[in-house]
Amino acid sequence: MERDWWQLTPRREVHFIPDNLAAYDSRGMAFTIEERQAMGIHGLLPPRVKSQEEQVELCKLSIERYEDPLNKYIYLMGLLDRNEHLFYRFVGENVADTMPIVYTPTVGLACQKFGLVYRRPRGLFITIHDKGHVYDILKNWPETDVRAIVVTDGERILGLGDLGACGMGIPVGKLSLYTALAGIKPHQCLPITLDVGTNNQTMLDDPLYIGLRQRRVRGAEYDEFIDEFMQAVVKRFGQNCLIQFEDFANANAFRLLEKYRGRYCTFNDDIQGTAAVAVAGLIASLRITNKRLSDNVFVFQGAGEASLGIAELCVMAMKNEGTSDADARSKIWMVDSKGLIVKNRPEGGLNEHKEKFAQNCSPIRTLAEVVNVAKPSVLIGAAAIGGAFTADILRAMGELNARPVVFALSNPTSKAECTAEEAYANTDDRAIFASGSPFPEYRAKDGRVLRPGQGNNAYIFPGLALGVLCAGIVDISEDFMLLAAEALAEIVSQDSLDHGSLYPPLAEIQECSVKIAKKVLEHAYRTGKASVQPQPLDAEAFIRAQMYDVRYAAALPPRYAWPAPAHAPAHVAPRVAVM
Repeated sequence: MERDWWQLTPRREVHFIPDNLAAYDSRGMAFTIEERQAMGIHGLLPPRVKSQEEQVELCKLSIERYEDPLNKYIYLMGLLDRNEHLFYRFVGENVADTMPIVYTPTVGLACQKFGLVYRRPRGLFITIHDKGHVYDILKNWPETDVRAIVVTDGERILGLGDLGACGMGIPVGKLSLYTALAGIKPHQCLPITLDVGTNNQTMLDDPLYIGLRQRRVRGAEYDEFIDEFMQAVVKRFGQNCLIQFEDFANANAFRLLEKYRGRYCTFNDDIQGTAAVAVAGLIASLRITNKRLSDNVFVFQGAGEASLGIAELCVMAMKNEGTSDADARSKIWMVDSKGLIVKNRPEGGLNEHKEKFAQNCSPIRTLAEVVNVAKPSVLIGAAAIGGAFTADILRAMGELNARPVVFALSNPTSKAECTAEEAYANTDDRAIFASGSPFPEYRAKDGRVLRPGQGNNAYIFPGLALGVLCAGIVDISEDFMLLAAEALAEIVSQDSLDHGSLYPPLAEIQECSVKIAKKVLEHAYRTGKASVQPQPLDAEAFIRAQMYDVRYAAALPPRYAWPAPAHAPAHVAPRVAVM
């Protein structure tokens, strides 16, 4: 007995998606009935037509259904995959709620679980085994108009350490903010992870780990690999392509920055971006303390990338006030894992960057002792040591200063040196506080509501990058970083300061990016570092014209009437021979 073919075929589910529905995910139910009919997708969507505004509201309802931050992250990454315009509009209009998900602190958890949350390719993974063929890998990326790259080797992801290839969540998150917060076109952004292995045994033993299962490659082979990568980027995308280094280990971060600055369009966000946003907060605090920056004494918990970057930019800012280099450095006390950085420290552990801030005094082991000796007016933490600012240290800061400045900048929240509540409660609500991760509002004893400012790099790097790309800058020198910090500090309103915040509300961050970009653009033309010519007459209008439009464009080309063709004369009418 014969059977039909389907009876001979193993039973399986078939999910049929018509080819003409491929464009559906670009805007979902926002296609008009006319567009659906013209595109041949009428009937493949529900009959209701939804505006983009209605879709944004649906996104809010959808994400609120999830309680777990990681699930919120997965939802947003899925939205990014299927509808870029809607994703960037939703994030841009809800920055305060979404930035902690697509960036710190949730992105740290996403990196730790990246093998679990990975869904589809987004960015390039270039491994040490591809050495000699990096350009070939870059050619595999379908876009040729790449203007901005965020690259990591995954060795120092936030305060979480070596996550290897799972660090890809950081470049993806950073570049999503390039677009959402500064309007840099998404097709011009490329996240890259350079996989040279990992020394994290937990990752190596994890069956879900997505990277090379080997220990990290170091030394000459590593350096040659990075050199090849930099050269390949310029060959593929041009000298003006911005390369932002992200979450490299301290030793590599500093030396690679020194090696490539001035030769490539590059900066290190952990060193320079963190410095700019922190110094912006310090400059804004001067409007509360009525001091110059040079009138302060600074104590740093930590002497890594972030702390050294902040310290160097503080020195530059103090020198602009007329303070000598030596005097400026004498006001900065840095504590690392071996104690206070002093000249000829018996415990050692000093490099050329730390030695520039070595105090000429006896060794001091603990942060509490350093605070008692240095008597600082500013306390900054960037060493990812949760709780390092103890109640005793905070009380000492309150006793030393009428308005002590306390910056707990480490991410994620679990690594913060203290909470906002601890800073306020132990200083009789007099602390001027800022943090790296968000903290809730605090009600002071006198009834005031204090809104602790989040010194997030996202205030700086999107606007800086927008200005760099619009001006065609190749050499991002340190003066651009200080300029960005000063521009951000100027934006802080008196109302924000009155409520204890040294930064503008996150809802205003897109406008902050435009204003920072404008300052960068104007400075580039003043200093002859702009390659885009001629100089635009209206800098802000020029910048806004380059930005990504999150609104849906028309799905159909414009249609208009055309005159009917005149009838051809009968004597010239074509004749067909009849055989």
